[in-house]
Amino acid sequence: MSASVSPECHSTVEPPSLLVFSGGTGFNGVVEELKKLTTRVAHVLPVSDDGGSTAEIVRVLGGPAVGDIRSRCLRLSDESTSEALAVRRLLGHRLPIDAHNAKKDWYDIVEGNHSLWDGVSRPYRETIRAFLVYFQNEILRRPNDSFCFANGSIGNFFFAGARIFFQSLDAAIFLFSRVSEIPCDSLVLPVISTNDRLTLGCELQDGTIIRGQNEISHPTNGTIQTVDKRHCLTSALPSKIKRVFYISSEGNNLLHEVFPPVNPTVLEQLKSVDCIVYAMGSLFTSICPSLVLLGVGEIISSRSCRKVLLLNGTQDRETSGFTASCFVTAIADALNRTHGDPNIRLKNPPGYYINTLLVPKDGEIAVDLKQLSEQGIVDVRVVETIRDPKHGVLFNPSSLINTLAGLVE
Repeated sequence: MSASVSPECHSTVEPPSLLVFSGGTGFNGVVEELKKLTTRVAHVLPVSDDGGSTAEIVRVLGGPAVGDIRSRCLRLSDESTSEALAVRRLLGHRLPIDAHNAKKDWYDIVEGNHSLWDGVSRPYRETIRAFLVYFQNEILRRPNDSFCFANGSIGNFFFAGARIFFQSLDAAIFLFSRVSEIPCDSLVLPVISTNDRLTLGCELQDGTIIRGQNEISHPTNGTIQTVDKRHCLTSALPSKIKRVFYISSEGNNLLHEVFPPVNPTVLEQLKSVDCIVYAMGSLFTSICPSLVLLGVGEIISSRSCRKVLLLNGTQDRETSGFTASCFVTAIADALNRTHGDPNIRLKNPPGYYINTLLVPKDGEIAVDLKQLSEQGIVDVRVVETIRDPKHGVLFNPSSLINTLAGLVE
């Protein structure tokens, strides 16, 4: 199959539709700008994050990680009224890092006495507080597992309460989406729709197995801290990452690999959207966990629409020494399941999965045009950037969305 772009990707009536594979951080900075182009976006996110307050929720209450989903829902939430801003402020609040102060802050919130409730009308207040109270009750029912509220996310607590109440991750997302008033044609999709805990593993090229997303990306040795992946003071990986896979919650080697089914709604969206985007972010722990699932590579390779990779502006622990073609190889290998079970392996060339590369101007990652061309990727476009003191070189949001608009409109 040719990697050319067919007219099926062009919409003449409605705004273009996109599906974006991303994590909970890297793409957040352009979500607001993307709304100006289209709100017909399916945001596909992993549910395997085991760091921060998410880790504490999973440790005590089990279930999938909801931090990335909560983060995207908040970014998509309405900001047009004072109440909408108050709800966003409440659900985006983090408790203090000090455990004692965090617990006091939490009780003020759950009892309805905190100033964060100011501006939230009674219907919203009663709905949100009901699920925070339910979350608190679930914690109290587990007296043998002392819950640490330090640096906890109120949005994560609300999400976890709703998920446990409904016994459904999809129902919790629906509720959170309505409470935070995200656009009705925007979808926030867990790549795996489950009520169970999921653990990510990775195999390095030297055969080493690492268990847990946090351990792969930015190990913190159990400390509670705000993570800057670019400047994370951790040792380099002993070898480059060969692949990521899902592992049973108690497993620690390849014999414990599991194969969860992909969310059917993700496959439905992949079949019909005008453009597929692999967003910037942690390549192996934010993007690839959504690509290795059975059925994803099959559908993407069959589509002839735009398939756009947004290259990172900086290196991180996962991609140290990578060039642009290395990113392409990693994505193609994930979609082909190249290094996994040979019985479910695909053999498609990279051009079946990516046909356009957007590169941040003055980024750290070398763009090896010859190798990219050999991979079938000749449409390489440079996009204006901004320099962030914390995160380094980032796409300028308006320039990035304007470039995407030129590709899909």
